[in-house]
This record gives sequence, C-alpha cells and structure tokens, in this order.
Amino acid sequence: MKQIQIGDFTVGNGELFLIAGPCVIEDPDRTLAIGKRAKEICQKIGIPYIFKASFDKANRSSISSYRGPGLKEGLRILADIKKELQVPVVSDIHSIEQVEPAAEVLDVLQIPAFLCRQTDLVVGAAKTGKCINIKKGQFLAPKDMANVVGKVEEVGNPNLMLTERGASFGYNNLVVDMRSFPIMRSFGYPVVFDATHSVQLPGGAGTTSGGQREFVPYLARAAAADGVDGFFMEVHDNPAEALSDGPNMVRLDELEALLRDLVAINNLVKKHK
Repeated sequence: MKQIQIGDFTVGNGELFLIAGPCVIEDPDRTLAIGKRAKEICQKIGIPYIFKASFDKANRSSISSYRGPGLKEGLRILADIKKELQVPVVSDIHSIEQVEPAAEVLDVLQIPAFLCRQTDLVVGAAKTGKCINIKKGQFLAPKDMANVVGKVEEVGNPNLMLTERGASFGYNNLVVDMRSFPIMRSFGYPVVFDATHSVQLPGGAGTTSGGQREFVPYLARAAAADGVDGFFMEVHDNPAEALSDGPNMVRLDELEALLRDLVAINNLVKKHK
C-alpha cells in the first residue's frame, strides 16, 4: 500500500482519516463553523481531518438547484478556511479549465464519480502533482477502476486515492458492494468510503435527490471492518436546512459517536491482520 502525504499527516499507514464538511459552500461563516466543529471532533478522537465543500455542484437534479458560489469566490472561501483551521482542503473539479486555479488552493483535487472516465480531466489533475481523489462511477465495477488508476500512473503521479460511493441499483437507488474495497485496495492505493453519498437516492425526490441517512452508521461500520483507509462524509449542523444533499448528511452532533465506533473497528481489524 502506497503511503501518501497530505498536509502534515500520512494516508495509507493503517490509521483512519476523515474527509468531511457540508456538501456545498453555503454561508461562509456557517461553512467555517461546520469545519471547525468537525476538526474539534477529529482532534478529540485523534484522527487526521481534511475539510471538504464544493465550490460548484455542477451535477444537480434541477436547473434551479443551488450550485454554490462558483470557482473564484469558492476558492477564496476555501483558502480562508484552510488558513483559519490549518487543515488540508478538498473540492470537486469538473473541467480542465478549473484544474490550475483549483490546484493553487486545494491540497486534494477530487474527480466526481460521473467524471471518473474523463481522461483529459483525470490526466490534467494528475499533472499538477497534487493528491487526486477519484470517486468510482456509479456505473463502474470496482475492477474497472484499474483503468482510471492507469491514467494517473501514466503521468507519474503516485498521490492517488480511490473512493467508493455506491453503484446504481435500478432507478433512484444505490447499493454498496463490499468487495469493492479489497479489489480497489489491490491496486496499491488508499481507498476511502463515501458513507453519505452511498445512501443517497439520486433524483429520488423529483427535482432533488433523496437520502437515507439512518443507514450511514451501518454501512460505515461494515466498511471499517472491510479495511478501508479513510471515510468521506457530508456533515451539517442542521441537515434540514442544507442547500444540497440534506437527506443523506450526518448530523454534526452524531459524528463523534460514529467515528469512535469506526476507529475501534479499524483498530481491531488492522491489529488482527
């Protein structure tokens, strides 16, 4: 397993880490407050923390859905959060034009699931030398991610993580194949479980996506037992007020207890191995 340096900590060394924050940048003060609380929880438990929030949610169910502040203003807000919290930050990129400005601010460039096969985007991101987090497409088998890995390796960038976020199962539903974690880890890179998007019901509410946040703890604990390297979670102080993905978000006041479970399971599994 390759070990990757992100900020002042290492990914892939057997210790869990957390990528967490609101789905999209909302009010800057509220977005910062969510990140601050998530960082406090991670420090209390003793796991590394990466802040996440999208500057633009390009893939929305409806044209009227809130997308975020956009590239320029979004990166400014993320830069402020990075400075204030002193943590690495990650956000989605959707086009080759966004790669260069995003790389100036972000510690991790994230390729959304629907774009994981967009060669120019993946290669362009890899050429920055930054850590790249690529989400497995809902339409791909785990083994198919080997081809995506090959695109990054061709550029010579070893700083790569892969994220499982569920596979399409009929209409408006996702299912997580637990075999995907060992399969993708066999490629030699850290694997992350996106526990909140995996309980999303894409387009399930008509003009918005639905979600079943009550199942996040069950899937997350199973993934920890399966040996994942880290977790991705969208969190919010009040998901009912969230401007995107509220139905599948974890409440901030429930995050600590869940993380303690995951760390305990990880310690048991990794110790046994």
